[in-house]
Amino acid sequence: MYSCAFLLAIGSIQQADGQYEPVQPFKGKIGKTLKETTQSWPDRPKAHEGTPNVVWILIDDVGYGASSAFGGLIPTPTLDSLANNGLRYTNFHTTAICSPTRAALLTGRNSHSVHMGLFPNSPNSGSPGYDGYMPFEKATVAEILRDNGYSTFAVGKWHLTPQSDGSAIGPFNRWPTGRGFDHYFGFLGGATDQFHPQLWLDTRKVEKEDNDSRVFNTLIADKAINYIAEQKSGNADKPFFLYYAPGATHAPHQVAKEWVDKFKGKFDQGWDKYREEVLARQIKLGTVPAGTQLPPSNPGVKKWDDLTTAEKKLYAHFFEVYAAFFAETDYEIGRVVNYIKQIGQLENTLIFVSVGDNGASKEGTFVGTVGGAAISSNPEVTEDERLQRNIKNLDVLGTEYSSPNYPLGWAQAANTPFKHWKQDANSEGGTHNPLIVFWPKGIKEKGSIRNQYSHVTDILPTTIELTQSKVPNVINGYRQEPVEGTSLAYSINNAALPTRHTVQHYEIMGSRSVYKDGWKAGALHVKKQDFDKDAWELYNLNEDYNERFNVAAKYPEKLEELKSLFDAQALKFNIYPLKDGTEEPKSNPTVYDGRNRIVLYPGTGQITDLPRFSDRSFSITADVVLPPKGAEGVLFSNGGRAGGISLFVQNNRAQFVYNLGDEKITISSDKQNLPAGKAQVKFDFVYEGAQSKGGTGTVYVNNEKVGEAHFERSIFRSSEGLSVGRDIITPVNDTYKVPFAFTGKLEKVTIDLK
Repeated sequence: MYSCAFLLAIGSIQQADGQYEPVQPFKGKIGKTLKETTQSWPDRPKAHEGTPNVVWILIDDVGYGASSAFGGLIPTPTLDSLANNGLRYTNFHTTAICSPTRAALLTGRNSHSVHMGLFPNSPNSGSPGYDGYMPFEKATVAEILRDNGYSTFAVGKWHLTPQSDGSAIGPFNRWPTGRGFDHYFGFLGGATDQFHPQLWLDTRKVEKEDNDSRVFNTLIADKAINYIAEQKSGNADKPFFLYYAPGATHAPHQVAKEWVDKFKGKFDQGWDKYREEVLARQIKLGTVPAGTQLPPSNPGVKKWDDLTTAEKKLYAHFFEVYAAFFAETDYEIGRVVNYIKQIGQLENTLIFVSVGDNGASKEGTFVGTVGGAAISSNPEVTEDERLQRNIKNLDVLGTEYSSPNYPLGWAQAANTPFKHWKQDANSEGGTHNPLIVFWPKGIKEKGSIRNQYSHVTDILPTTIELTQSKVPNVINGYRQEPVEGTSLAYSINNAALPTRHTVQHYEIMGSRSVYKDGWKAGALHVKKQDFDKDAWELYNLNEDYNERFNVAAKYPEKLEELKSLFDAQALKFNIYPLKDGTEEPKSNPTVYDGRNRIVLYPGTGQITDLPRFSDRSFSITADVVLPPKGAEGVLFSNGGRAGGISLFVQNNRAQFVYNLGDEKITISSDKQNLPAGKAQVKFDFVYEGAQSKGGTGTVYVNNEKVGEAHFERSIFRSSEGLSVGRDIITPVNDTYKVPFAFTGKLEKVTIDLK
């Protein structure tokens, strides 16, 4: 048993690695009375006088040729203004997909180095580069700046918390507030519905009020302004750091009709003309080198002139919706920037805008998606059937009743002048994004271009240098490992200085590349193919800006040199073992793994770490007490309008619905009156056993079969989480409105995973 005196005497705290760091010593003098004592308080971190506020803006799924700030045809006046009064970096790179880019951005370390080789809940993630648990020895920018006297806030998309830690019971040390942010408002996953978003405030789940018509973009802009107002009201001399990650323009592309109407007919010329016009604008603006030519169309993308009239109408509308979504996002960013200006802080605010966390999305298929991934992933539905469904649902595109993503022809156009797209870590189309740096007080050559090679890991060290901050040796008790990015501060006021970031690797799901001194070697991985069979290509980016000429055969020694360099980088930064997502098992790890029975109780908030229902047999049993006059409502729901399942009581019938996105299969009791008193309502699914095939679903009341149906598929996917005793956010079934809470007594819900 240690005495208090001994604990005070050692004056230290133990590090995770067993080393000790001193706590702040008392600087006063202790006397027997207060009159004899010289009082002293621990030092609080304080920023240097005149230190700028910092805003990082990370827009989602935007190609190099989308924003007007870099020559695109989508008007983004806020981004234009920031670029015209700041700097355009034309040779900036991300990781080719969202979570790895976010991890690299926030830590200044390579994504695999901070264990985020893909997503925080990826299957087969049991190796250091992929487990999704970002090390505390590699602090975030928020942790660093908070230790340098900043207030820190984050709004929008996070997508860095492991799924097993993502519930309302925590642990919360890998949530935004556990990684240095004083406050957080947004969603934890990879995407959210704009009209019915998943929302967390700090570490608590919050529901949008029924009478609140604001979309997610507006909600986070309002919250960002609120945070800044509170901070400047409470401590005006203290700088703030705001991480603003809207989640737009990731699918679903949803936006109010008045925004869509502004773009009616604007893209009737099609994606081929779009590419030509954008390239000309880019050359004139200086965001691509003079003489740049378009590469051939990506495989499978049809020429616009070869499309039918119905296809042209549909596809043009897809991009009208996307452009409206991007323009609305720009508008909401503008509200935040204008507020900072209004309170007299803009002159000394350092703003970084990464216009995209990767290239334009290739997840919309060749014909686009209206109803979401549940439809587009159905192997039983042909491309032509999806096209006809899209044409039929054209009028709902962009509304709250849709979950759209544009077709690949528009992804190619939005990536002008590059080939390929998001996820392709071997290609500039996946990794090459615009970067804007704005700082009126610190930038002399406003509106100029910077061509130095740069990477998303560079933004943190640039921020640290420009704010005269320091990375503490120890943060939260963890001794810090070196930052891996290269500061761009050298280039802020000197366009002529040579690139200092000379080597960079990339890898996403087996597609990989490595850059060195203007040369780049890369391999596009074909899923399920041996990695050794991937064909490597070689490009001289100093002469071939957008990878039109593969010179691997001409310079085999250079190719081998770069392949060896990639191998060395892969060993150093946790890239190996390579994986492409097709390996078994394909399911994400959850806290429910290894459990055959799960009991859920009413009062439980939305559960986002879900047991796996797909491709297996299972049953869901609700123990209820029904009053004499009956009851109705949801007993169990998993998902929402875009897809999911729900077990509920309506019109005195026990019912189950399987929502595939564009169609719903309902099992309804053949008996109308449920018995009063204690009862069990059960859904049982017997899987047929073939991958992605179906099975038989049966509804029972008190062990008596009351309804049955056959499901062709058993991909019970969900984007909205699981709820007990209600259905929140959006309804799985359109015969009821959320939350449709159960009006009887629900004692528990038992899930048996057979």
